[in-house]
Amino acid sequence: MIYLDNAATSFPKPPQVYRAMDEFFRHRAANPGRAGYRLSTEAEREVEGTRKILADLFGASEPERMIFTLNATDAINMALKGLLREGDHVVTSDLEHNSVTRPLRGLEKRGAISVTRVNASQEGILDPQAVKQAVGPQTRLIVITHASNVLGTIQPIKEIGRLAREKGLVFMVDAAQSAGVWPISVEDDLIDLLAFTGHKGLFGPPGTGGLYVGKRAEILPWREGGTGTDSESPIHPEEMPFRLEGGTPNFLGITGLKTGAEFISKTGMDNIRHHGRQLLMAILNGIKGDDRFILYGPSEPSDTKDRLPIVSLNIKGLEPSVAGGILDETYGIAARSGLHCAPLTHQCIGSFPQGTLRISPGYFNTEDDISQLTSALKEIASSVNAAAK
Repeated sequence: MIYLDNAATSFPKPPQVYRAMDEFFRHRAANPGRAGYRLSTEAEREVEGTRKILADLFGASEPERMIFTLNATDAINMALKGLLREGDHVVTSDLEHNSVTRPLRGLEKRGAISVTRVNASQEGILDPQAVKQAVGPQTRLIVITHASNVLGTIQPIKEIGRLAREKGLVFMVDAAQSAGVWPISVEDDLIDLLAFTGHKGLFGPPGTGGLYVGKRAEILPWREGGTGTDSESPIHPEEMPFRLEGGTPNFLGITGLKTGAEFISKTGMDNIRHHGRQLLMAILNGIKGDDRFILYGPSEPSDTKDRLPIVSLNIKGLEPSVAGGILDETYGIAARSGLHCAPLTHQCIGSFPQGTLRISPGYFNTEDDISQLTSALKEIASSVNAAAK
């Protein structure tokens, strides 16, 4: 099997992630910080060590502001529903995943907030000036994806962060696709809230993720309970990270997340990004000039500098779901078809409602994998043409 659905979840993980989780679960998986005995203390060190590594990775000077969550969706809901108040206005975009779109629509439908969605270009890139023009007197939050999960296009978050800071607004970034793959500095990029998942570019297991909460963002807790500290108080603690981390954490998953982040540090994010760009260029070069394919977003191999290794395409005359099924059953290639939980993006690029076939190689894919992919795509396109005649 050639796995090319890393935008959904990275697979395989580095071998050391599997080993670390197995060793920890068998020998050290005590409840962290809830007791004074050695195993509990060791587990707590593992959790806090992960917090420190993630803070370093994202340019945050206060590790206690790294909150562990179930995934990016959990982090985004925690942020939106803990921050927004009745009457607030939110600026977002049509590139967002449903993890952002749906909670905002839910709050909007209840009449609690109003939302303005800024349109991206056909290439899937936002104009910071368009974001600025959408800001009004009731605006409290700007929330933008860092990288489109349909097109891989990187958004100008630093410019948007600057204008948010100038306007006194909270700036939130959804880094589900970019965390671990693209450089992020919450302090340099003026990010107040950063949501990320562990199971994609960070090479961690599912059920892990996080939310960075800067000092300018006041988030009310939506999960209250045991924290292992200040147990005599009937009120949930105010200090970070306990304010937003009620209950026993997924310490087994956090161990895997820590090991994935260590793999990134050792390998070098620049090397990971360069490898992804080489694979992206190989895909684009492999089908360049072939009018049997419809490519969405930037389509020239030279347009890969500010883009993750994600390609959305369609074969003319063939539904993407059918193309994905043929790739799987005939060629042993796993790629995802459909709307990718981002229907507004597909409306923007003209692929709604059928969606696209999304190809997303990862660090453990090779150029030979891509060669097999492009050969398979061309064979499928040829069979479609032959059937049409």
